[in-house]
Amino acid sequence: MPAEALILVINPGSTSTKFALYRNAEPLFSETLRHTDDEMAQFKGRAILDQQEFRNRLILDALARHGFAVSQLTAVAGRGGLLKPLASGTYKVNQPMLEELRRAERGEHASNLGAYLAKGIAQEAGVAYVVDPVSVDEWPEHARLSGSAQLERQCLSHALNTKAVAKRYAREQSKPYEELRLIVAHVGSGISVSAHEGGHMVDVTNSREEGAFSTERSGTVPVMKLAELCFSGKYTFKQVEAMIFREGGLASYMGTKDLVEVERRIAAGGKRAELVFRAMVYQIAKEIGAMATVLCGRVDAVLLTGGMAHSEKLVADLKSAIDWIAPVHVYPGEDELQALAEGVLRVLRGEEKAREYGVDAVAAASSVS
Repeated sequence: MPAEALILVINPGSTSTKFALYRNAEPLFSETLRHTDDEMAQFKGRAILDQQEFRNRLILDALARHGFAVSQLTAVAGRGGLLKPLASGTYKVNQPMLEELRRAERGEHASNLGAYLAKGIAQEAGVAYVVDPVSVDEWPEHARLSGSAQLERQCLSHALNTKAVAKRYAREQSKPYEELRLIVAHVGSGISVSAHEGGHMVDVTNSREEGAFSTERSGTVPVMKLAELCFSGKYTFKQVEAMIFREGGLASYMGTKDLVEVERRIAAGGKRAELVFRAMVYQIAKEIGAMATVLCGRVDAVLLTGGMAHSEKLVADLKSAIDWIAPVHVYPGEDELQALAEGVLRVLRGEEKAREYGVDAVAAASSVS
């Protein structure tokens, strides 16, 4: 590892691009570029990867503005997208990975851009990586059964932040992550509640289609009513998908995805806002309780993270419901940029070996079961 590794990390969102430059573990600068409706209009109806050149140019402009050249970079890391199930780790961006993301067989998502953005910049210098993509899958086989042979559960989660927070807590306790039994609740626009044992994420709620409702996602819904709605003739597939994935949760009940606004309404005496907020906390707590059973009730700690963990009211209400399970520790925000840098550093320092997608990824994932 060079004495001073310069690592550029990139986290693309649907309407934003977050990126930062690290010197080893030290952040040198961080930026969040918000993309306007007018800017994104040019990509309407097009594949998500069509945005690569637009976003890469903005990142390179910012890098130059801060006085850094691409040739100085040691590595570039992007958030991993909707790949096939794979084991946790840091992966070199290779052609099989890029082709998988181009086909988008598991769905179009802004995170699919991460590998392309990293590779596009790293062509001039450094090595391109992704760290703990959303498709990290360390489940035992029995966790995949849903109750219908036609509908297997899929492991998709906020693996990057979830794994980083779990390992951060382990370092703070001076204990190996592999020896801890943890529940991690990532509470943001999507909610992933996971159980960790033996260094593996052995179960997690798929925030796209199950678990607690969030600011914009419906979580688990009554399946018979959903089937009736789908076959009512009133809605297309895309409309139903929007109801579940972008217009559910607080957006459906309150007409806003802004948790701060909901809390403002509660403070002003809004009974409806209080009811909906209470229901969301209730569902998150219920999922945490369910993960406690996955760990047979032996839980070392419950970790709360994600954007909604900034809410003092939500954290306080959750603690009152779950602190009987284990001590609760709060890591507010989504430190995904730091998590990307940490993943690359583990490889550069020789603490982990970089994985090769399509070579050892599938075998590694299946060996966990």
